[in-house]
Amino acid sequence: MVKTAVITGASSGFGLLTCVTLARRGWRVLATMRDLSRRDKLESAARDAGVLERIECHALDVTNAQQTAAIADLVSSRPEPLHALVNNAGFAVSGFAEEVTDAELRDQFETNFFGTAAVTRALLPRMRKQGFGYIVMLSSISGRVGFPGISSYVASKFALDGWTESLRYEMGTRGIRIVLIEPGKFETDIWTRNAQISDGMKDPDSPNAARVAHFQSGVKRDLGKRPDPQAVADLIARVLENPRPKLRYVIGTDAHKALLARKILPERLWERIIVKISGMDQ
Repeated sequence: MVKTAVITGASSGFGLLTCVTLARRGWRVLATMRDLSRRDKLESAARDAGVLERIECHALDVTNAQQTAAIADLVSSRPEPLHALVNNAGFAVSGFAEEVTDAELRDQFETNFFGTAAVTRALLPRMRKQGFGYIVMLSSISGRVGFPGISSYVASKFALDGWTESLRYEMGTRGIRIVLIEPGKFETDIWTRNAQISDGMKDPDSPNAARVAHFQSGVKRDLGKRPDPQAVADLIARVLENPRPKLRYVIGTDAHKALLARKILPERLWERIIVKISGMDQ
């Protein structure tokens, strides 16, 4: 039987790579993205891999209830079961907590949390009916550890982690495997083209002006130095082949180091380190 997966946020980054990786392994992939005009990069990668015929693209803005319902109807109308949902759609708002507006914070949650939850709820009935399936959430180490300058993103991922853990308890006895993938920094578009900068960060008169400059220079220094995101796509593929996956999979040397340091260091020492390396003492 050919396995079928729905993947959100498939136009770039982890989503694109996961589509191609699963297709190479014989999966049928329903690749969804907010803007279908950005499908060229995915189709080019799939063509180069010789798997274009196994990937079909569909429009899905996870904050759009009508599009979410349409994807659910499409999946339900097909005779083959849905083996996996990979919730990858998301973006990051950069900005200091005191200056991020209510609208900016809500936009962050609408995609990263509420949109992900909506797509999951829409496809769960199909999985419940068939009695099996995998739901993989692309979270972040930022769902476990707070970092300055990205409080909105951190908050949305903390919410997603808690919701997903609760969902796992609810659905585990129904044959549905719920998994969190928590990467550290990888070479994707989330902090470059797909990033959103809060208005407060653009204000030269901001009380955080020196901090903003330090934060932005740090992002630029990291460009091109982060590990290959293919490792995350490969991990997702392995998870979907594991009959008893764990709740959490942390990936990335920086992510493992952060969790270990957060666990073993005294609270005040950990805080001093974060303040120092992030430039919050500016």
